[in-house]
Amino acid sequence: MKINFLGAAQNVTGSKHLIQTQGYNLLLDCGLYQGRRDESNRLNSTLPFEATEINAAILSHAHLDHCGTLPILVKNGFKGKICCTPATAEIARYILLDSAEIQKQDCEYLNRHLNPGDKEFIPIYTPEDVQKVLEHFETVDYFRQTNKWTELNENIRFKLYDAGHILGSAIIFLEIKENGLTKTLAFTGDMGREYSPLLRSPEYIAEDTETLITECTYGDRNHKPLSDATSDFKDVIDTAIKNKGKIIVPAFSLGRTQDIIYILHKLLDEKLIPSLPIYIDSPLAENITEIFPKYIKDFNDNFWKDFGSRGDSPFLLKNLTYVRSQEKSKALNNKPGPLMIISASGMCEGGRVLHHLKNNIENPQNIILLAGYQAENTLGRKILEGQSPVKIFGKNYDVRAQVKVLNEFSAHADQNDLLSYISHIKNLQRIFLVHTELPQSTAFKNILEKSYPSLPIEIPAMGSIFEV
Repeated sequence: MKINFLGAAQNVTGSKHLIQTQGYNLLLDCGLYQGRRDESNRLNSTLPFEATEINAAILSHAHLDHCGTLPILVKNGFKGKICCTPATAEIARYILLDSAEIQKQDCEYLNRHLNPGDKEFIPIYTPEDVQKVLEHFETVDYFRQTNKWTELNENIRFKLYDAGHILGSAIIFLEIKENGLTKTLAFTGDMGREYSPLLRSPEYIAEDTETLITECTYGDRNHKPLSDATSDFKDVIDTAIKNKGKIIVPAFSLGRTQDIIYILHKLLDEKLIPSLPIYIDSPLAENITEIFPKYIKDFNDNFWKDFGSRGDSPFLLKNLTYVRSQEKSKALNNKPGPLMIISASGMCEGGRVLHHLKNNIENPQNIILLAGYQAENTLGRKILEGQSPVKIFGKNYDVRAQVKVLNEFSAHADQNDLLSYISHIKNLQRIFLVHTELPQSTAFKNILEKSYPSLPIEIPAMGSIFEV
């Protein structure tokens, strides 16, 4: 059995891992690469394998960096099924359609500002391409709900454990028969944290697991307790109210936005923050939030204690407005602070948040609140690292707004979470560290080697192939 690492290898985007066994090609994730525009377009428009040779795909969850090039896969001739949880299938539809629309809008904007002789920008896929992907989805429940394995052929079967990262996220456990032997492999996808605001903690794998492919986005650090983050969040809101400024929160429409709404609702209920206008400027976030009530069985005890027991929705509050139309989004530019705008994308690589940054980043009364990981070469990373000016839609803007960072809102496991999870895996014989940049993975590998001195631990580079 061979594992080909074709994305999220020494970086945190474009997740793609290809399992090859006895002529069968199984793709784990098919994610969009996010970063420098030219490099992203090149990596996303051309897949690192022949789509027609892929027999099946399993999707860990519906974030764009894990599902975003499925339309390219299908457009290039993939005929198999794409297995995932029901929530992931439902959410991925919105994620992919939104991605196609953002590509269209961004290309139209950029093409209006081309210099003579510049090449026109073209979306890498369209809504019509996305519709064809949906025909390939085959939903699979978490194993805890059915006690049933899913067979891909006579030699490969899998089950899904709850990853606790976002709604519908899964840890994929594979059992593969090869040359008279049974091999086991688990892929964490993106793994959540213990005690998230809304979702269950990651489920432990019951079976012996010989090979583990695990994310370690935060392998070099630990998050502060969420209680500290809510206190810092309160301070940000107090500062904005005092300065009559705007808080711009780049946030993924899936997961981060819902967690932030949940925490804001709690803070308001407990009268720990004053009421200020909050705008969710993302039709995608609104569509996805409407899916959440269908999967209450996947929520944790916090939800029932804070909201469920009284029949309340954490996602509806009187000072919260969902913004759908472009006209109302543009109108936010003229609204005076204090107010908060939560908008995608989380790494500032597309979507409406770019327009809000463009219009607010040079005002020192405003605050840019980064509430999640910012990948290398993204606009969010440049703002995080204090670069100024930064380029937005091809023009330079000085960063005069205050920049605040709250990684505690991250839905990714931190170092302690990862170490704890790995300690529960039985008969582990090899670990691959993915979905991480090299400094983080190196730090995590060094810590693992102290606890598991005889265990091979690899940090695969993009394109590397290992036999297991």
